[in-house]
Formats: sequence, structure tokens, C-alpha cells
Amino acid sequence: MNYSETIDWLFQQFPAYHNLGAQAYNPGLKNIEELSSFFGNPEKELRFIHVGGTNGKGSVSNMLASILTESGEKVGLFTSPHLFDFTERIRINGSPVDQQFVIEFCEKVRNHTWSIEPSFFEITWMMALDFFHQNKCSIVIAEVGLGGRLDATNIIQPIISVITNIGLDHVNILGETRAEIAYEKAGIIKKDTPVVLGETDAETFPVFEAIAKEKNSEIIIPDGDGYLPEGIIGYQVGNYRIVSAVCDYLEKHHFACDQIIREKGIRNLKKNTGFFGRMEVISREPLTIVDCAHNAEGIHALFNSVKKLNKGALHCIYGTSSDKDLNAILDEFPSEASFYFTTFSNPRSTSLEDLKEKVGDRIEKKQFFNSPVKALSKAQESANKADTVLIFGSFFLVHDFFEFFFQKGLAEKK
Repeated sequence: MNYSETIDWLFQQFPAYHNLGAQAYNPGLKNIEELSSFFGNPEKELRFIHVGGTNGKGSVSNMLASILTESGEKVGLFTSPHLFDFTERIRINGSPVDQQFVIEFCEKVRNHTWSIEPSFFEITWMMALDFFHQNKCSIVIAEVGLGGRLDATNIIQPIISVITNIGLDHVNILGETRAEIAYEKAGIIKKDTPVVLGETDAETFPVFEAIAKEKNSEIIIPDGDGYLPEGIIGYQVGNYRIVSAVCDYLEKHHFACDQIIREKGIRNLKKNTGFFGRMEVISREPLTIVDCAHNAEGIHALFNSVKKLNKGALHCIYGTSSDKDLNAILDEFPSEASFYFTTFSNPRSTSLEDLKEKVGDRIEKKQFFNSPVKALSKAQESANKADTVLIFGSFFLVHDFFEFFFQKGLAEKK
């Protein structure tokens, strides 16, 4: 099979969360342990930083990977989902996994008789571990897929763990309260291994504290002050504070992570990691921002950030997957903004009919579109040069927009 055929097989052969949602979720480590045994347990030969949390784990993972790349490390980076191509999920110093490696890895999976039915995510994570091991990565940044305790990435023993924050996302899988979700996320805390907590409060901290005590794990709380590199704005300030706390720890353990290296890492973030779609400015007149905020907590932070940048009227293009709590999300939408609700190409998109029904009379200035490009066209037509156009919601919506921007030459694809 060629690369295209291999990817088609991979998506069809194994349930993929980004297509199916919760029904593709396969909690537990049995599958990944059998997969790892077949491939020689590569995780035992690698060093890891494990990054979990509800929001911000992608930003934190990419920032850390970029900084460590600038420090001279050979950095493996595993994140999900991808925006453009499957290979983006698995990178070394910014370069995606070779298509030929994907083909050959999948051939090994296809030609073996398994006693398990691994998920798309489990296969992809195993592919990443094999690739990082074969290429002798000196450090791997591993982003948790979903939850933590039962996530396939939890097969690793990291040198430090990170939990960015806790929000009410994936409640149908992880729990209905923030304390229940914190328990699942805290599953990545390992024995005698420090954990950086990006946010703490009265509901979640006792959960983290109890598990950290049981594991004899130091809790590190990021400093709320300190120097910020150029380009760190809005909600990314909090994410960078987490990154800085990790770097402080790494510096004490023989990694080069001084302030100059951190600045270079942030400056070269896109080049070093291929990072897209988080507070990303696409155009200036009008100011056009693209962001992957997709749950109530993330959207709340996004609007707080945009409020500080916006000088005129706010025009918001929004689309969401059908499994999100749209009622809670709509509560975060500013009443003075104009909204352009749209579907997108992924099958998990909320339908136009459902959008209209759920939005109802809750939003005063609203229009509905069956195409992100149509929504963008109308927003641009309505906005003047002093306004702000915000494109946000599902990763899949952002994917559709970036494809359009690249075709029109409005953005640079790395």
C-alpha cells in the first residue's frame, strides 16, 4: 500500500475518536501493553515529559518541544489531533514522521495476528514510540490523549508530569464533576516524580494532593510573575508560566533551558513544532484570529484574551463537534458580538438544524451557514478595518479555515 492507502486503512481499521467520538474511546492499558511488548517496549529506553489537562496541553507540549530543540536535544513530540496530515502527530525537532515509516509500521500491524482490538489512538501512540526509539530521541514530550489514568500514553515513566488545568470536558467519559475529572487526570502522576499543576482550587487540589502524597511526588506550582518572551499573549501567558516551571526543574537536572534558550524556543515555535491555531493572527485589517478553543473553560479564556486586543466590533465564526456542551459554551459568548455559526467537513460536526435549535434566541446577532468559507465571506463583508474577526471552535473547523487561507495565500504553512 502507498501512504494514502495506508492512512485510509488506519482510519478504517481502528476506531478513531476524532471521527466517532466517545464510542472510539478505549480506556485501559491492556492493549497498549500488548502492542508495546510486540514492538520491544521502546518506552523503556526513552525519557519523557508527560503533559495532561483539559486545556492548554497542546500549547505547553509544543512550547516545551521548541525550547528543548533550541537547547540541542533531539526532541520527540507526540500530539493530537492533526490539522492537515496524520504525520503532524509525530515529530522530531519539528519534522513530521516519514510517510515510509508510517507505511512500514502499519504493515507490521497488519501482518500480525492480535488478541486485542487496538484503537486508532493506541496504534498511533505505539507508532510514535517506535519512531522516537529508532531515531534515538533524547527527550520525548507526550501529550495525553484523553483523561490520563487510563490513557494509552500512561504506559510511560516520565521525568516530570504536567497537569495544565481541570475543566468540564468529556464529562460522558471522565466524570461529571471537576473533582472526578481531576482524579482521572491525576492518574499520570508517577511515584517519586514531580508534577507541575497549572491551576489549583478548593475542588481539585485535594485530589492532586492526596495522590501526590501517595506517590511521594513533589507538587510544583508555577510562579505567577516573571519575564515573558515576546509573542506570549492572552491565555498563553498561563501556559508559558507552566512551561517556565518545567524548564526551571529541567535546568536543575542538566538540561540547557536558560532565558535566552526559552526566548528562542518561543520565537521559533512554529518552525520547531509546526504549531498552528492558538491565538494565531492571520490578518491585520481587520484583525483576524484563529483559535482551537472548544470547551467552555477554553472559550472563556479566549474571549478574555481577545477583549484586550479588539479595538472595534467583534465578529465570531463558530462551529462545534456534536458531543460538546453547547449550552454551557453559549453562556460564554459576549452579547455585543456578531456570530456566524457554521458546520464543517468532519462527520462529527453539529448539523445546521441542531445549531439553530440550540442557539435559538440566546444570541441576538446571529447567522447560520453550511460552509466555513461562506461564514468567513459574510463576516469579512460585515467587518470594517478596525474590527476583529475571531474564528474558533473545533480543531476540524480550524482545519477547514487553514486550508482555505493557504489556498488564498493568506497564511504560511510550515
